[in-house]
Amino acid sequence: MTAQFGYPSDREETSAAQVRALEALLIEKGVITSGTVDKVLGYFESEMTPLNGRKIVARAWTDPEFARRLAADTPAAVAELDLPDGMAGAEGEHIAAVVNEPGIHNLVICTLCSCFPWPVLGLPPYWYKDPVFRARAAREPRKVLTELGVALDEDTEVRVWDSSGHSRWFVVPERPAGTEGMSEAELAELVTTESMIGVALADSPAGR
Repeated sequence: MTAQFGYPSDREETSAAQVRALEALLIEKGVITSGTVDKVLGYFESEMTPLNGRKIVARAWTDPEFARRLAADTPAAVAELDLPDGMAGAEGEHIAAVVNEPGIHNLVICTLCSCFPWPVLGLPPYWYKDPVFRARAAREPRKVLTELGVALDEDTEVRVWDSSGHSRWFVVPERPAGTEGMSEAELAELVTTESMIGVALADSPAGR
C-alpha cells in the first residue's frame, strides 16, 4: 500500500534510522533519557493502540443501541467501555465514529497533515501521511478504493471525512457475513486498522 502512494520500499527503513539517530542525539544532549523514550513507547503500546478500536467496533456490531450512541456521541459511548484511562484525554475528546452500512462506505483522510484518532487507532501509518494518498483520496476516493481492492457497488455512496484537531474520525466497518454466534473477542480479531480508516473491509471469518 505504501509504495502505491509514492513511498519506495525502503522509505520506512530510512525514516526509522533517522528516528533512531535523533533519539541518540537527544539522549546525548541530555534533552531526554532512554527511560523517557521507553515510557512514551510503552504508552502507545498499551494505552493508545488499535486494540481499543477493535473492541469498540466489536461492541457496535453486537449492540445496535451502542452503535447508535457511538455515532451520536462517540466519546460518551466509548466511556461506557472498559478501556485505558488515556482514552479520556484531550485526543479522546475529539474522536468521532462514522458507521458503514449497506449503500454507504466511509473513508477517513487528513488533507492538512496527519490528524489521526490516536486513542482508538494508535499512531498513523506512513501512507496515511503521504500527500499523494491524501490528495487522490479527496479527489477520487472511489478510484483509490478500487485500486486498494475495495470493490463497492456502483450505487454505494462514498463519504470522505477529513480529520482535524476538532474531529478525529474513525470508521465502524460493516460486520462481515458468517459471523453470527461469534463472541465480541472473536469479532474484534476481524477488525483491522485499515478497515477503521476505510481503505479496507473487515476480514471475513473464512479468510482468517
